[in-house]
Amino acid sequence: MKVSVSMYSLNQVIQEEGWSIVDFINYAKEMNLDGVELLDFYWKNEAEEVEEVLAALKTNNLPVSAYDVTNNFVKETAKERALEVEKINAGIQMAKKLGTNIVRVFCGDLSGDLTYQDGQDWIVEGLKESAKLAESEEIFLAVENHGLLAGKSVQVEEIIQKVGSPYVRSTFDTGNFLLVHEASETAFDRLKDYIVHVHFKDFRVKGSSEQVNGFRSTEGVELIGTVPGDGQVNLEYIINGLKENNYDGWLSIEYEGFDNPKIANIEAVDRLRKLLK
Repeated sequence: MKVSVSMYSLNQVIQEEGWSIVDFINYAKEMNLDGVELLDFYWKNEAEEVEEVLAALKTNNLPVSAYDVTNNFVKETAKERALEVEKINAGIQMAKKLGTNIVRVFCGDLSGDLTYQDGQDWIVEGLKESAKLAESEEIFLAVENHGLLAGKSVQVEEIIQKVGSPYVRSTFDTGNFLLVHEASETAFDRLKDYIVHVHFKDFRVKGSSEQVNGFRSTEGVELIGTVPGDGQVNLEYIINGLKENNYDGWLSIEYEGFDNPKIANIEAVDRLRKLLK
């Protein structure tokens, strides 16, 4: 298995110091990585930057583990949902340029009185349409269990099965299942045969005296991002399960805590490499 870090893991630094994608790639070289995960919303001017990014990847000998698209199929009009398909199609083309065969995708976001059941048909419809180009380009669309919509493993499995494409699979986010009060072990056992990409993440329950805003679960519990190993996720179970399942893809660290991201991510890489041994 190969170790990557998502650019989002350094988001605090990126915002405070105004990093470009190239800045992140240059910094990532210091982190003992096999690759980097890039996201669509960090481009400042995609057309002007892409050649610089490709050059930085080559100079630092860092392949792209995945390219992340921030889409949302839970929109009430067909025209809006068609724009989300276009967004994923553009992501597939960018993934080809960047040399990765993984495009991380979302299902969508809850809003108003909408429920998962309300949005499921829209999600399946959008992913089926997106899968046409993904199949022709041999790019996996890796659906992340993200936020509160399609956050449960049974929902992710149901969507993947209904789409029915060999190129629509799972980005297994180890931490996000806690937001829907599902044990990561249970989720892994359900989704293990669909996994083509892993977000290595951990959360803990927010302390009563902590003055920070955490992530709120479906039951109103606040969770705080931690360095993997300091939270509630049984990461060893997942790593061992991936080994048993002969997974040979990317493990991409996605740190979402409040400590210094530069220090936290280096520690996360070190811990993950120890687990892999």
